[in-house]
Amino acid sequence: MSSLAGTRLGAYEVTSLLGQGGMGTVYRGRDTRLDRDVAIKVLLDSVAHDPDRLARFEREARLLASLNHSNIAQIYGLEVSDTVSALVLEFVDGATLADRIAQGPLLLDEALSIARQIADALESAHDQGIVHRDLKPANIKLRPDGTVKVLDFGLAKLTDSTGSSPSPAAAVTVSPTMTSPAMTHVGMILGTAAYMSPEQARGRAVDKRADIWAFGVVLYEMLVGTRPFGGDDVTETLAAVVKDAPALDRVPPQTRRLLRKCLEKDPRRRLRDVGDVWELLDDDAIGRATDTPAPPAAWRRLVPWAIAGVVAVIGGAVAAVHFREPAAVAAGAGVCRGRTR
Repeated sequence: MSSLAGTRLGAYEVTSLLGQGGMGTVYRGRDTRLDRDVAIKVLLDSVAHDPDRLARFEREARLLASLNHSNIAQIYGLEVSDTVSALVLEFVDGATLADRIAQGPLLLDEALSIARQIADALESAHDQGIVHRDLKPANIKLRPDGTVKVLDFGLAKLTDSTGSSPSPAAAVTVSPTMTSPAMTHVGMILGTAAYMSPEQARGRAVDKRADIWAFGVVLYEMLVGTRPFGGDDVTETLAAVVKDAPALDRVPPQTRRLLRKCLEKDPRRRLRDVGDVWELLDDDAIGRATDTPAPPAAWRRLVPWAIAGVVAVIGGAVAAVHFREPAAVAAGAGVCRGRTR
């Protein structure tokens, strides 16, 4: 399909290409009715030209549109024409979490602030029976005001026309996440595979516990700067997800209990509700995990008083010497005069 930039789709002006995703091509657009920027995701022909699949897609898109949460990017509508079918989505400005992690590991305070907003978004969707299934840093946006937005909520599930989980080979290629045109297809697949839960990697049915696994992977990556599971190709990556244990000695001690429960291979033993994640953190330790530890900060508050004390002591010593010197001189003069006589 040729680029739609510069064309019009219903009430939306398509302005520029944003990237490619597993479900199609993503453009930036302008809503001429409400005067706002939007993201327009043009669906793959396999979805757009299959009447049964498109009808199912519309039903589930309406369900996703019912999500109303400050940390979830919204679905505004579905535009269908003779040649194009497209989702109209909230346009979220800002860098992705993947961009931020590429700069290095996050401080614990920053990572937990982002993780809390991701968890709030997941909990809201899970309460309505909606599972993301493709949570990863590339589809988490960080707005300049500090707000976190989770993109493409539930869209991975919408690409499965059978209603069952896809095979591992198919699952790693079905990613609704937007990628830049410069990203390779292999890179996108590896990125998706690295966040899949073991049951998802095996092609088994998944539920909200798959999102909890992905949440743990994302939190680990924020804290360490690298993924807990990886490989040189998709097979190695999926094998690591299924068999390897994450190196929890690399994360702050107060997060290890939480990550251990999120990254439990057996979903029956994994944390069941993302709203419970904060009960698994060491609150006392988190209170000490700031950019400036409490003891040095307290010591710095005492520095001015300590300096004042030292100055006072030095001043007293100088004064004592000053007043003793004239007396010593006078006494010496008296002795000299006595000897002269």
